Amino acid sequence: MKEAKIIDGKLISRKIKEELKAEIAKIIDAEEKAPHLVAVIVGEDPASQTYVASKEKAAKLIGMTSSTYKLPEDTTEEELLKTIDFLNKDDEVDGFIVQLPLPEHIDVDKVISSIDPSKDVDGFHPVNVGRMAIGQKAYVSATPAGIMELLSRYKIDTAGKHCVVLGRSNIVGSPMSILMSKKTNPGNSTVTVCHSRTQNMEEFTKSADILICAIGQPQFVKSDMVKKGAVVIDVGIHRVPADNEKGYRIVGDVDYDEVKYKASHITPVPGGVGPMTISMLLKNTFEASKHEIYPKG
Repeated sequence: MKEAKIIDGKLISRKIKEELKAEIAKIIDAEEKAPHLVAVIVGEDPASQTYVASKEKAAKLIGMTSSTYKLPEDTTEEELLKTIDFLNKDDEVDGFIVQLPLPEHIDVDKVISSIDPSKDVDGFHPVNVGRMAIGQKAYVSATPAGIMELLSRYKIDTAGKHCVVLGRSNIVGSPMSILMSKKTNPGNSTVTVCHSRTQNMEEFTKSADILICAIGQPQFVKSDMVKKGAVVIDVGIHRVPADNEKGYRIVGDVDYDEVKYKASHITPVPGGVGPMTISMLLKNTFEASKHEIYPKG
């Protein structure tokens, strides 16, 4: 049986970083300031620590300045908001992120809304989400932006296609549904959003030309839920028990071993959507340093 073509996020992520590195080298050669990305992390969450370290390493490898503010778990909301205000006003900082999740005593929405939209390279601020929704230039959150980049670079035809998005989170599902329906390329799709309350979900998934899976359940999508020849994008990442040295293996929302014989194109997990996230964050920071989306003054 013929296997689907793999959409290689590692490869495309590497290409984006090489492109950014070349652009940043020109800036430095012109004796101008390299783009500066800051990450703010509150507490000791191991996954967050690993992720922020990866961002810092990736930024430095392409010539970008990278800084991390590590704040203790008991940092008050007021103290965090003061740190954000300082970064908003610091002309040396082009973009910054506040790593999620935050401790329970801090209001996430208040924190995100306090970030200057021109420095919101995570694309979570309501202004950036709103601008994206009405078709204005904006910083788009990294995972949806990465998926659009993969579709573009693999020349996946999306116009007039039925795109089904599984999941409606503010970080992936909702922005994906908006981006795929816009008058853009990729885009111009007819979009259906499915979620935990959707009845007869298989009816929708089986009619999808493009299936974007961000439902948060390991190996939820089986072969019999997928139309032959569909493009399958898997956003999920889960650890499941396995009889190996680590005691687990990484899987996505899609049963890859089944679905790869049904799809025309598929993203693996790991190595598909995941690597794109940091690359698109770096790309947003580079854009922020140019002040084109939000001109200075």
